[in-house]
Amino acid sequence: MKLQLHSYDLVLKHTFTISRESRNTQPTLIVELIDEGFHGFGETSSNTYYKITMDDLNDQITENQGFIESLSDATPDEFWEKLQPLFKNNMFALCALDMAFNDLYARKQGKKLYEVWGLKTDNNPMTDYTIGIDTIETMVAKMKELPWPIYKIKLGTKNDIEIVTELRKHTDAVFRIDANCGWNADEAIKNSFILKELGVEFLEQPLPADDLEGYKKVFENSALPIIADESCIVESDVEKCVGLFHGVNVKLTKCGGLTPGKRMLEKAKSLGLKTMVGCMTESSIGISAIAHLLPLLNYVDMDGSLLLKEDIAAGISITNGVISYADENGIGAHLL
Repeated sequence: MKLQLHSYDLVLKHTFTISRESRNTQPTLIVELIDEGFHGFGETSSNTYYKITMDDLNDQITENQGFIESLSDATPDEFWEKLQPLFKNNMFALCALDMAFNDLYARKQGKKLYEVWGLKTDNNPMTDYTIGIDTIETMVAKMKELPWPIYKIKLGTKNDIEIVTELRKHTDAVFRIDANCGWNADEAIKNSFILKELGVEFLEQPLPADDLEGYKKVFENSALPIIADESCIVESDVEKCVGLFHGVNVKLTKCGGLTPGKRMLEKAKSLGLKTMVGCMTESSIGISAIAHLLPLLNYVDMDGSLLLKEDIAAGISITNGVISYADENGIGAHLL
């Protein structure tokens, strides 16, 4: 098996702002694994919040290249278990490797990845489309630019209720709110009742990740379900969310890829938690991989490639929130 790395700067259509940062580009790394004439692709990105740089990603993968290339006969579970000790401090790098190997493994079998897993795609959820923090006028313009059945609204400002109230005047779409740790418990509870009346479906990570007492209070008093994001990073976090959250949002880059991500979703479902997968700003490589987890999900946020000015890859397609798989096997995506 041969390993190749491809680095890109993904350019966004619009400046993307959340409660803690703004950006116009997103550096991304594509891992390509080649074996027996088959090509598998995986993706990960740099991230300032989690202190992951492109140099970190490239260096750590390259340092372990020989060992990675020796694992061509492994199953995806074996591949992940052998690499996890080497990448336990860089799950972002492990994610891209795991994704590429799952893709390669399924292509060798002549199947789509969800078929390898034995999943049925009849009741897949639709994806939301994210509106980042901006002036209210610009946020309204972004919605009008792409009419959509479900919007994820980034909040965490001093005028959050004013923003949602104004946005509601321009669409009857479902709203989901992601405050990115920007509120306190009392704000979240108070806002939940107002936002419920404004057609909001749930609140994602309203408080800082370490505010466990706050989350207990919100869980018990909120008018809306609370979904964990920054509070649910790796597999051991899922069980900790019971009694604090109504559901979990699994990010593949944070947990180390499709292999542990699928386990996290299955664990969450067994504990009675709602399940969601979210994306980073990614090309159609990373987004197409998420699509194979759809049968396990109540909600999904996989609009990363829609936010790009130009995609570097082709894969799944999304029309008015509905996801369609590509004809290719594996994750169904390739570099352009």
